[in-house]
Amino acid sequence: MSGLYFSINASGELVRVDAPEKQKPSREGKGRSLLEALSSYVVLDLETTGLDPRWDSIIEIAAVRVQDGKITDQFQTLVNPGFEVDNFIIELTGITNEMLSSAPSVEDVLPRFVEFVGDSVVIGHNVNFDVNFIYDDCKRIMSVPFANDFIDTMRVSRRLYKEYSNHTLSDLLERFSIGGNVEHRALSDVLKTNACYVYMKDYASSHDIEFASLYPLKGGVSAKNIQTGETEFDESTAVYNKLFVFTGALERMTRKEAMQIVVDMGGKVADNVTKKTSYLVLGNNDYCTTIKDGKSTKQKKAEQFKLSGLDIETISEDIFYEMLSGQ
Repeated sequence: MSGLYFSINASGELVRVDAPEKQKPSREGKGRSLLEALSSYVVLDLETTGLDPRWDSIIEIAAVRVQDGKITDQFQTLVNPGFEVDNFIIELTGITNEMLSSAPSVEDVLPRFVEFVGDSVVIGHNVNFDVNFIYDDCKRIMSVPFANDFIDTMRVSRRLYKEYSNHTLSDLLERFSIGGNVEHRALSDVLKTNACYVYMKDYASSHDIEFASLYPLKGGVSAKNIQTGETEFDESTAVYNKLFVFTGALERMTRKEAMQIVVDMGGKVADNVTKKTSYLVLGNNDYCTTIKDGKSTKQKKAEQFKLSGLDIETISEDIFYEMLSGQ
């Protein structure tokens, strides 16, 4: 199925054009998503003002360097985004505008962070989110891509523990009896992510599981027909058995097409956010200033559920496509 794009023609009219099949967001030179058991790497985590690098900014960066299985160094700093952070982010992270007022800018922080990481493989939980922010800022500030390969501990968990439906960092901490809560503070979550990665490496080793066997078979998702003909689903994907809700206009396909893909992959869709919602996908309209307070009713409801402790994630359209691709 082809994606759908909109363009402005010479007359200033909005027209719809077909995009190349399965085209992804253009981040040329971005590193590869790996499934590897490494002893030396860098674990990273970001806190941000929102979900999309095109409009949102980093407010905290943290990382630890692991060499031969031991943490040898760490990097942590708040980052002043240049504007005030909204109350949802303050409540979620505990990072206040007063804390950020004296912090360095991302222009000051990023070169030091890139030097700290070097050419290491980077590891994180749902790490595509972090890598995309870093990549875009590297291109903007340093005119180079962030090309480090990366390992997503959420992806590793989905491959190793197919019997479980939930693979958030909180789920892993409880499942592995590691202890502690996800604090939404970068350094704390980095240390917890590293502990989960070490646990999963040890689990794989003790069960004679080679990480190379975790790679999925290549193959795309076809949703040419409205009615799905699929009878078997890959239960290790990020979509399987998850409930998706969409809000705003998607840029690359219609909402109906996006919902069809979810169903074809064994997921579920709904029109409204409820306590059972797994993911709310934000279309472009959710960043339009004509929406009250800059957020749709669905997004506000999802944020309320998140703050109450429910496992609901609000994701951008780009992150949604990366979930479909298996990264």
